[in-house]
Amino acid sequence: MDAVSLSTLLAAAALAGWVDAVVGGGGLLLLPALLVAAPGLPVATALGTNKLAAIFGTATAAATYARRTKVDWRVAGPAAGLAVFSAGVGAALAGAVPASAYRPVVLVVLVAVAVFVLLRPRLGVVAVPQRRTPVRVAVVVAVAGVGVALYDGLIGPGTGTFLVLAFTALVGADFVHGSAMAKVVNAGTNLGALVVFGVTGHVWWLLGAGMAVCNIAGAVLGARMALRRGSGFVRVVLLVVVVALVAKLGHDQWLAR
Repeated sequence: MDAVSLSTLLAAAALAGWVDAVVGGGGLLLLPALLVAAPGLPVATALGTNKLAAIFGTATAAATYARRTKVDWRVAGPAAGLAVFSAGVGAALAGAVPASAYRPVVLVVLVAVAVFVLLRPRLGVVAVPQRRTPVRVAVVVAVAGVGVALYDGLIGPGTGTFLVLAFTALVGADFVHGSAMAKVVNAGTNLGALVVFGVTGHVWWLLGAGMAVCNIAGAVLGARMALRRGSGFVRVVLLVVVVALVAKLGHDQWLAR
């Protein structure tokens, strides 16, 4: 890999860390960057190398949030535990499930998410603690720890975004606290997927370690910015990331026709 490609990857890793820390979706930047910088790289290896970089960034962001705001561990803890296993299952299936099988479904979900957030301008701006009933907590743990985590192991981009929306819509967290819980669960999904990709030889360890350093720097900056600027800022970034994900997946779907 030449110096220009390597520099581009490191910059993409830093930016991905920032996006992931604020609202998730850093894989939207880093996965395409990996595939462009290393033509012919198997998708599973790109996913595994991305997980190596991302786990350090998400863990750093989770620690930053935990030091500066309250994380509801009764929700985030069980979801993260389930996520390790579920993401591992997704990673094991990553090579067997073609992108064409799930891309249209994810596209529809993302469009629905964008419409939902736009039509509910107060969503996530302020907390709604009365939504945190035992039934809703059980549902969000299952959605985050099983459904979203399985998706993260399979492909990944947008995982953090789905997690933030799950915590805000289902249990009434504001966007800042939703992001904090999302980072904890996302660290679990990254760990589970990384173990499987590592065991199956689908990780470029040296390159991933270099990207991890940049991802950490971006994650620290992103988490601090989200905490300082608040839920309104996170909401704007969320909408931008969702639109970008829709554009990227829509483009990929068009090319696959």
